[in-house]
Amino acid sequence: MKTHFDLFHLPQRFAIDMQALDKAYHEVQNQTHPDRFASAGGAEKRVAMQWATRANEAYQTLKNPLARAQYLCELNGVDLQTESNTAMPPAFLMQQMEWREALDEAHADKDIGALENLEADLRAARKAELAQIEKALDAKDFAEAAQGVRRLMFLERFKEEVARVFDLLSD
Repeated sequence: MKTHFDLFHLPQRFAIDMQALDKAYHEVQNQTHPDRFASAGGAEKRVAMQWATRANEAYQTLKNPLARAQYLCELNGVDLQTESNTAMPPAFLMQQMEWREALDEAHADKDIGALENLEADLRAARKAELAQIEKALDAKDFAEAAQGVRRLMFLERFKEEVARVFDLLSD
């Protein structure tokens, strides 16, 4: 079975050309569009629909850095153990506690400026984590990349928590 990268004729690596991805996705979509199979039999229509669905899933996976990193780890036989492996380096755990305290204080004080600072810190941490994941994937260190993916998952969830507090304070 072809990988998502094969489907779009892209090299199997973390850094991808988003314009090439978009172009390849639209080409696949054009080939499998239901209008092209309007007069086809039921089996052909189903196959076209399956390809269109697969293309959508592949596109969504590859355009999202977190999903793309997870996919690359899984393609290379690394089980991310996202539910069972919650071990993190002590420095990252300390950073999490500091961010949580900052979020609690900003929420309690209704301090939009502090929330904006926290959001900026998270953006910087996410950018740095993505760079580390890319470096690990390029070096074929999939175990290290998996650790980075788990850290990035925390950052994504925490970013959502910060957004919820923003929403609460905006009402």
